Amino acid sequence: MLISAILRGKGTTVATVRPGATVTELLAALAEHNIGAVVVSEDGASIVGIVSERDVVRQMHLRGAGVLDEPVSSIMTTSVRTCGPDADVDDLRKTMTDHRIRHLPVVSEGRLAGIVSIGDVVKSAIEELEAEKAHLVDYLHG
Repeated sequence: MLISAILRGKGTTVATVRPGATVTELLAALAEHNIGAVVVSEDGASIVGIVSERDVVRQMHLRGAGVLDEPVSSIMTTSVRTCGPDADVDDLRKTMTDHRIRHLPVVSEGRLAGIVSIGDVVKSAIEELEAEKAHLVDYLHG
């Protein structure tokens, strides 16, 4: 299965935040969209970073509540792994597990085209296994 199949099911909308937004504004976006990470982008198409709930928690622990008034750029991850829509889900699952990545932006033709989470990847694996099981059961009974 390809990442494009996951995006067809979940959509290609990606919540973004500008690097200059405050961490408090970031938290509002996470809550509003009920998500765990946001792509940091100046224009909604390019990627300058990614920031997650975990990043906020870790920085608050290290630097205190004052971090809430700082810009997202002060806590974001700037080395962002991405994939294309033609990436294989099995390969991506291994990459996400090996590198402990929970959210991976999808880039097509140099532009942000979606985002997949480890939950999306696991869900697709379960759906594939269920389909295979149904096929085997039909084969055995038919």
